[in-house]
Amino acid sequence: MHQTVSPTPDHHGRERLLRMLAAATFIIFFQAYMIAPIIPALAATFGVQVQAVGLMVPAYLIPYGIATLVYGFLADRLGVQCVMFASLIAFAALTTLTATATSIGQIATWRILTGVGASGVVPLALVLVGRLFPYEQRGRPLGWLFGAMAGGMAFGSTLGAVLEPLLGWRGLFLATGVSGGMILLLLLPFRSAIARVVQVGGAPSDITRGYLNLLGTTRGQRTYGYVLMNSMFHSGVFTWLGVYLERRYGLGPVGIGLALLGYGVPGFLFGPLIGRAADRWGRARLLPIGLALGTLAAAALLLDLPLVAAAVAVTILSLGYDMTQPLFAGIVTSLGGKRPGQAMGLNVFMLFVGFGLGSLVFGEVLRLGFGVALGTFVALELLLAMCSVWLFRSELPYATYRQ
Repeated sequence: MHQTVSPTPDHHGRERLLRMLAAATFIIFFQAYMIAPIIPALAATFGVQVQAVGLMVPAYLIPYGIATLVYGFLADRLGVQCVMFASLIAFAALTTLTATATSIGQIATWRILTGVGASGVVPLALVLVGRLFPYEQRGRPLGWLFGAMAGGMAFGSTLGAVLEPLLGWRGLFLATGVSGGMILLLLLPFRSAIARVVQVGGAPSDITRGYLNLLGTTRGQRTYGYVLMNSMFHSGVFTWLGVYLERRYGLGPVGIGLALLGYGVPGFLFGPLIGRAADRWGRARLLPIGLALGTLAAAALLLDLPLVAAAVAVTILSLGYDMTQPLFAGIVTSLGGKRPGQAMGLNVFMLFVGFGLGSLVFGEVLRLGFGVALGTFVALELLLAMCSVWLFRSELPYATYRQ
């Protein structure tokens, strides 16, 4: 086993790199969720049920999550730079090729391949934050990255709905693939800075041992468990909001996109501030609040709300995401020790598999009615919120944690 350590970038270099990593994160989540609001339109185009089109979301997210387990290990062995740039190239190319599909089945195939190819970018961006910023300062940069995730989900939903009538679904994938290529070019000047990350050699057998060690502590078990369950809740509700808005309010694609726009606002505006608050006051205080906000927002959608009030509930739902998943990621950055790639790879595995399973499970329960599906997910999040008060009570600022 060996280590190579290079000097880290200065303050201004770190900030510029952080902005580019946020841009890459944004476009990946944009692509993941731009299909959500046009599920009804694609179902009509291909003559299939909405549940069949809804599978396009987990078809991307679940393979993405599974592949992160390998990418994290490869990054620890080969370096973040090589793996991240190869993954971003795969994302741009495969997203563009999705536009050649002629059936739902072909779209699903391309999205599976894209999920596998693209899954080395976001987890390694989170690893870089963990290496470039000390633990007590990670809240703000993590807030930027998770704000970019929420923003990508929101703008993907909005612009996907607004631009689909103009560009068509093929044009959407082409434009997104080209955007990914442009971000790759803009990120190239930072390749030397990205290379200045600790690399750790080891045998392939270390993969299993590393993940077992991460899940062998109480802190690791509760953190990764919450990442999985909370992501299931948010993705399940958000993925099917387009169908909800169409059925409840009779909205078309553009109206659906505009109603969902508020989902990314809290992350863009308050992500870094939430991160600073977590660094100052501790995650123990903020996590239960974030989980409770998600519960209340989703529960409000069970009521017969005016459209404007429903849009406000969607915005509050986003705030609940921004006050939970970035904070969990902050905890994960302190779990990996000399193998940060594996620790964050496991985090993103839980995050994306949760995203995929949440949309899949919600779609199946939706056959019993939207109220049943939404009520089931609200009950899950409420239970998580109540238990978090006790389970995360030790996550205080500057604390020394016992495993």
